[in-house]
Amino acid sequence: MGVLNDEQKKFYEETLKHVKNEIADIDNQIEEELARVKQKLAELQKAKKAALQVYAGACARLGIENDLAGEEESEEFEG
Repeated sequence: MGVLNDEQKKFYEETLKHVKNEIADIDNQIEEELARVKQKLAELQKAKKAALQVYAGACARLGIENDLAGEEESEEFEG
């Protein structure tokens, strides 16, 4: 490709500027989505932990082994 004239150079400079802004917008959207996913995961982990505690209590009241006892321990390591 040869030397660009002023009009071509301006076109490519504007293209760079617009695409750079588009990339920044996409990066922002990615960060927002990640934040939402992290929030949802935290909520689900909290709900699971509460459910596991209820399950453990029911097992204790029934005098049976808690077959999900390992789940409680894995929750502590993940959270």
